[in-house]
Amino acid sequence: MTQQTAIAIAADHVRKAFGATVAVDDVSFEVAEASVHALLGENGAGKSTIVKLLSGLVTPDQGGFQVFGQPVSLKSPRAAHRCGIQTAFQEMTLVRDLTVLENVLLPYAPMNPLGMVRRRAAQDAVAQHFAALGLESIDLNDEVGPLDLAIKQKIEIARALYRKPKILLLDEPTSSLSGSDVDWLGEVIAREKAKGVTVIFISHRLKEVRDFCDSLTVLRNGQHIATGKVADFNDEEVIRMIVGRSIGQAFPEKPAKTHQSGAEVLRAEKLATSGKLGDASFALHKGEILGIAGLQGMGQLELFRACFGAAEITQGQIFVDGKPVTLASPTDAVRANIGISLVPEDRKTEALFLKLSGTQNTSIPVIQRFSKFGFIDVKQEREAVSAVFQRVEVAERALWTRAGAFSGGNQQKIAIAKWLLAESRVLLLYDPTRGIDVGTKHELYRLMRQYVEAGGSILLYSTEIPELVHLADRVLVLYQGRIAREVSGAELNEDTIMRAALGHGEEGRAA
Repeated sequence: MTQQTAIAIAADHVRKAFGATVAVDDVSFEVAEASVHALLGENGAGKSTIVKLLSGLVTPDQGGFQVFGQPVSLKSPRAAHRCGIQTAFQEMTLVRDLTVLENVLLPYAPMNPLGMVRRRAAQDAVAQHFAALGLESIDLNDEVGPLDLAIKQKIEIARALYRKPKILLLDEPTSSLSGSDVDWLGEVIAREKAKGVTVIFISHRLKEVRDFCDSLTVLRNGQHIATGKVADFNDEEVIRMIVGRSIGQAFPEKPAKTHQSGAEVLRAEKLATSGKLGDASFALHKGEILGIAGLQGMGQLELFRACFGAAEITQGQIFVDGKPVTLASPTDAVRANIGISLVPEDRKTEALFLKLSGTQNTSIPVIQRFSKFGFIDVKQEREAVSAVFQRVEVAERALWTRAGAFSGGNQQKIAIAKWLLAESRVLLLYDPTRGIDVGTKHELYRLMRQYVEAGGSILLYSTEIPELVHLADRVLVLYQGRIAREVSGAELNEDTIMRAALGHGEEGRAA
């Protein structure tokens, strides 16, 4: 007789609605104890709502959960913590103005009998915990706000683990991680599983699901579609379950033309900033997608910010249409005669005003176009925004609905629509598919190709190397703040890019 697998989490006919929107509709599934279970679906499918329900942030309208065989009432985060549930969120809960140490200790800092934090003991314990995770390079006394997004995500994960969970919820933890950071997370997950911890893992990257997970559950439009072992489904079956259709080839076909066929639009010569960028030169041509690759912290963020006038250039020069320009601010970059726009790393804090409507977010850069004598022609504004929303395939309700009410994929479409309305000639896309589902990714890939075919130019950084291989005409690899190598033609593959990114070989070394 085979021993029955113990169940860590059982969702029993769970339903949750927010007003007229049903986020989760009669969902039931089980997660085995000491396993890694993937929760998959498009943005808005209900994954994050399940995580919030299990985290005690919201309560179900109907149904409920059992944890280790016992019915539970998860009416608050503390109630979830008492059940051994900890969560590392994609939209991170770290407090920007507090230190790393203070964030990790919240809200359970150890107190002495006088009610004061036992700081020395706490610092030693957290330092030991970070060292065990391989994060000893993170200064516990640094404020969280200025840190890189990938570092913040690691701190978010480390904080959840510090509380010694029995169940660990990871809400798209790799959306801001790449390369060795993803490998690090895989090792962490394997170690926690070996300790008996149950992990629920949300990701849009199917390779990670196969590498890390034992089983999966697919949600679509708030409903349960399937649950089973990862090995029982191939990638095409998983994609079809997620999006409800086959999406054909993952990437649009590249044109036969070479990158030299278009006129030079943007050129940088020996760019350097006060940050991590030391010496970068490149030329971007009309109708070209130029890829930028590099491990986290190699200067790619500074490069994009410098080209958008958001970082001070300490050395070098930028040229537009062959003429030197000074970009003292983003306002200079988006001017009609220059036309450079940035879709930044964090759309929620850097690209959008979440409390404003899609129309207001999209028209902001060119609001003067719809203004006369200090008054906005609302009808003209909405008609113009509606036209670009149709191009990026955003629902009509985005015209009057606040941006924060939409999924990550639709928010990214609004961020791109803003620059299409501004008629930008150059799009700087910094990891534009971060945290976006496979169906929306496909739509964004098609949108990029249409943009360059219409004469636009794209500088594209991605943490997903296959995106660069299949979308870019050329790829420049950054290593230690310098462009270490240009990859094109037959050499444009994942292995060549990764070797250069790691500094391997004579050709992959920084100059």
